[in-house]
Amino acid sequence: MAGLFVSFEGGEGSGKSTQIRLLEEKLQAFGRPVLHVREPGGTAIGEVIRHLLKHHPDNGGMTREAELLLFAASRAQLVRERILPFLAGSGIVLADRFMDSTTVYQGNGRDLPSDLVAAVNAFAVGGCHPHITFLLDLDASAGLIRARARQPGLRDRMEEADESFYHTVRQAYLDLAAGSPERFCVLDAALPPERLHVLIIETLTARGYGLLP
Repeated sequence: MAGLFVSFEGGEGSGKSTQIRLLEEKLQAFGRPVLHVREPGGTAIGEVIRHLLKHHPDNGGMTREAELLLFAASRAQLVRERILPFLAGSGIVLADRFMDSTTVYQGNGRDLPSDLVAAVNAFAVGGCHPHITFLLDLDASAGLIRARARQPGLRDRMEEADESFYHTVRQAYLDLAAGSPERFCVLDAALPPERLHVLIIETLTARGYGLLP
């Protein structure tokens, strides 16, 4: 089987980590080689950038342009150091966010020019794109409640935007998915996690990826 790149997208609290874990466990149980990566991060360099973006005490004055380029730098390292080599070995890559996050968070959410964001994204990934992207769609207000309940009182820099930011991000995700139906699968993230997992497996099978015996 050729390598397969699956990305998971969605707003805060949409349950991406849970669904990736369930899929990873299922695939590993059948002996499939799986690489689980997250963005920003996934490499030693990327994890340093992640800390700078999300938790560093001096990141309060970060400009939207610097934010865009830092996300892109982390992604460029991840693609070349880990994703491409794993795909070349016929592995399955499961990514917790990828370039679509930058399109909607830094592009639509931060109001950066779409052509500029697209150019930075293209340079960072160098032609490496997910074969399929699961968008876990959830009302932005409900997602924030979920996200903030996980670690009460602990918010990273990206979670401190006003609620209108997340409503913009949600709509941008839906618009992006509508424009690329051949790659995206939009799922209702309000469904029980077990049901979502079944739908993900069914979608992968229906689209011909045949990951399970």
